[in-house]
Amino acid sequence: MKKEAQIGEEGKVRKIIHIDMDAFFASVEQRDFPELRGKPVVVGSPSPRGVVAAASYEARKFGVKSAMPSKIALKRCPHLIFQPHRFDVYKSVSAQVMDILYEYTDLVEPLSIDEAFLDVTTNKKNHKSATIIAREIKQRVRKETQLTASAGISVNKFLAKIASDQDKPNGLFVIKPDEVLPFIEKLSIRDFFGVGRKTAEKMNKLGIYTGKDLQAWSLNGLVRHFGKAGNFFYSISRGVDNRPVVPNRVRKSVGIENTFGKDLETDAERNDQLGILKTGLWQRVNKSRKFGRTITLKIKFNDFKQITHSKTVLHKIETEEEMSKLVMQLMEEVKFDKKVRLMGLSISNLEGEKTHHNPVQLTIDFD
Repeated sequence: MKKEAQIGEEGKVRKIIHIDMDAFFASVEQRDFPELRGKPVVVGSPSPRGVVAAASYEARKFGVKSAMPSKIALKRCPHLIFQPHRFDVYKSVSAQVMDILYEYTDLVEPLSIDEAFLDVTTNKKNHKSATIIAREIKQRVRKETQLTASAGISVNKFLAKIASDQDKPNGLFVIKPDEVLPFIEKLSIRDFFGVGRKTAEKMNKLGIYTGKDLQAWSLNGLVRHFGKAGNFFYSISRGVDNRPVVPNRVRKSVGIENTFGKDLETDAERNDQLGILKTGLWQRVNKSRKFGRTITLKIKFNDFKQITHSKTVLHKIETEEEMSKLVMQLMEEVKFDKKVRLMGLSISNLEGEKTHHNPVQLTIDFD
């Protein structure tokens, strides 16, 4: 394999992880509603114009997929269970997962609400193995969200993304540097990340069915048939993908929220849940080592009316006691004349970062 396929900006072999939550929306529904576990569940509407947003693995066995029209999904699985989407819950769980990822590296590139790349060539935990990091992340995700994630590990984004699909659900798959070319040679062109259905059909017509077939083509030949994309196909067929992991968000706040299965009616119920949120928020602040000056309380009532109250202080909020005092002041400003569906807390105006671990260069160890 060409050496440059493995080398980052500093001349070091890169270690890239792709984390992908398993059947994310549907899995959240099965987690929150135990009666749905083990059953074919989709998130979406059963209406004639409805579309499946996500499908559980039980539903996928019937050929039901995301983005499929609901009427087709019902034909394939007449006993399909439709759940309405709860995007506020999915966003909250996604934030939990991203918080975990940022504990290992600042080089996190979210692709969507349920997947992200990490560059752990250097990391905050002083681990010598990318596989250890991925396994730890999976364990943390399971413990903190009661959901599973699959991980792919390799020397670049293209291979890490493909690797995460190899052993789903709850999988962990590694493509080591010396395994890259043999892996690609056997890979069906339809499984190449970046090769869509129509492109795959065009390649098949040209006699290209596997990575080995693609490797046999010259750069000029691929460009002639596929335009600029031919350059990409030529490179990835040889294991070359020098695209960096690009963090596409700057953290502006640390937050937590919860949508309740049963609306909160009493002061006692609200205070109990608020205590859980305060503890969870401070744990996230401590883990991220990012302290801010503004605390925000978010309330959504059972009629879906949403309010926020914020308070900003002159100095960083650096103790849980100080944060709790500010939260209770905000609670006193809220008129609770309706049941509460959701509560959330966040700290913003982040002013600093403390770290306990300096980044440490990893050895070439994928095991």
